[in-house]
Amino acid sequence: MLKKEVLRKKEDFTEIYKRGKSIPERYIVFFFRKNGLSYNRTAFLASKKVGNSVQRNRAKRLMKESFRLSCRNAVPGHDMIFVARNSIKGRKFSDVDRSLIRALKKGKLLRE
Repeated sequence: MLKKEVLRKKEDFTEIYKRGKSIPERYIVFFFRKNGLSYNRTAFLASKKVGNSVQRNRAKRLMKESFRLSCRNAVPGHDMIFVARNSIKGRKFSDVDRSLIRALKKGKLLRE
């Protein structure tokens, strides 16, 4: 993931939460909004409710890897936030991958 493809500014997060759409899934909550750019910008979050730092970092790594494998099929021009739910603890990559792909499909952001 390139530096320009990472969401960092608080204003961007606020805009996505206020004016974007959200899709809840079993292990993640997916927020997205059009950004008017030719590429996607993403963020992967896990709150302290998910667990200690080891569990939070694992959750973020699972989401990042799942998105990395499916991002070439993602529709460009969107800001995306993937938030780990508490239920992600102890799950395998395949479970998280299915959940993330389902969320992208529900948002119509995944080309077949």
